Amino acid sequence: MDYQEVLEYLYNSLPMYHRVGAAAYKTDITNTVKLMNALKHPERSFKAIHVAGTNGKGSVSHFLASVLRNSGYKVGLYTSPHLVDFRERIRINGEMIPEEYVAQFVNDHKSLFEEIEPSFFEMTVGMAFSYFREQMIDIAVVEVGMGGRLDSTNVISPVLSIITNIGLDHTQYLGNSLEAIAAEKAGIIKQEVPVVIGETQSATQRIFAEKAKELNAPIFFADNSFRVEETEQSTNNYMQAIISKNDEYYSDIKTPLSGKYQLKNLATVSQAVDILKQIGYNNITDTSFKIGIESVIMDTGLRGRWETMSTNPLIICETAHNEDGIRCLLEKLKEMNYTKVHIIYGCVNDKDYKKILSMLPTNARYYFCKPSVPRGLEVDTLYKSAEKLGLYGYKYNSIADAIDAAKETALDDEIVVITGSIFLVADAIAEFEKELTEGQESQEQA
Repeated sequence: MDYQEVLEYLYNSLPMYHRVGAAAYKTDITNTVKLMNALKHPERSFKAIHVAGTNGKGSVSHFLASVLRNSGYKVGLYTSPHLVDFRERIRINGEMIPEEYVAQFVNDHKSLFEEIEPSFFEMTVGMAFSYFREQMIDIAVVEVGMGGRLDSTNVISPVLSIITNIGLDHTQYLGNSLEAIAAEKAGIIKQEVPVVIGETQSATQRIFAEKAKELNAPIFFADNSFRVEETEQSTNNYMQAIISKNDEYYSDIKTPLSGKYQLKNLATVSQAVDILKQIGYNNITDTSFKIGIESVIMDTGLRGRWETMSTNPLIICETAHNEDGIRCLLEKLKEMNYTKVHIIYGCVNDKDYKKILSMLPTNARYYFCKPSVPRGLEVDTLYKSAEKLGLYGYKYNSIADAIDAAKETALDDEIVVITGSIFLVADAIAEFEKELTEGQESQEQA
């Protein structure tokens, strides 16, 4: 099979959580352990940082990968889900895994997959770790897929564990309370391995502290030591901030990730970097830290975090897919100057979408559509629920139609936000990239 045929095989033969939901979720890591055994334990061949959390784990992972890369290390980065290209999940120093490696790995191990029957995510973990081993990386930043204790990535023995925060998400799998979800995510804490908790929360602080004590793991609550404050010089495309440690100046930084919630993520990253220096990663300097934060998008390919897709009108993509994410998005909107907000919204059917809809502003104009995954909530269902809550707008058959309608309707001093699901944002990014490619081809033909 060539690369395209391999992708079809992976998408159609292995259950994908982001496409089908519960059918792909495994309640233990037995398959992953079998896979690691068969692959001769690639997870033991490299050092790693393990990152879990409800929100922010993707941004924190990318920040750390960029800082480490700019400090001279060869850095693997494993994240999920991908937005446009499957290979976004597996990178080394920002470069996506080659198509040839993906095709070769699947062709070489197809019979193994048919024997073990891993999920799509389990297979991808095996591929990533095997690739990192082959490329002899210095360190990997590994983002948890869901939860922690039973996540396929939890076969690594990291040098540092990070849990960004805890919110009510994936409750049907992880539990219906912050305490239950925290207990699942605490499963990545390892014996005598330092752990950073990004956000001190009264409901979860004790759970993390007790688990760390049980495993003799040094624990650091980032917001107890680090404070990150946005400065007045920030623009829509860049956020400038000052970082202080124990109320004393630590660093001033500029980052293209300008969502307000990134302040918490930067405190988490600062604490993590502080620990990495203490445990031997001496190449990290103030300069490499600043450059890594500033060049995170260019160096790691991160997309969809308050990303500007076009101007006049301003169109923003933001992967706010749960209550905490929407809350942060609304805080960011309050800081911006615009006369009206247009929201292109779609979500998946296993989220508490009615709760999220109830949080959205009633004075916005809405464009409802369905993300292009089987889990996508039907637009008629979404539209009726939104209407009952006083959210008015129109429904569209595709993200392309919704974007076209918003462009035609929104004025130059208004803002369009595309949000509600990571997969809707992925659809939007793909649509904008298609328009860009078609525009370039038209210019070349002219």
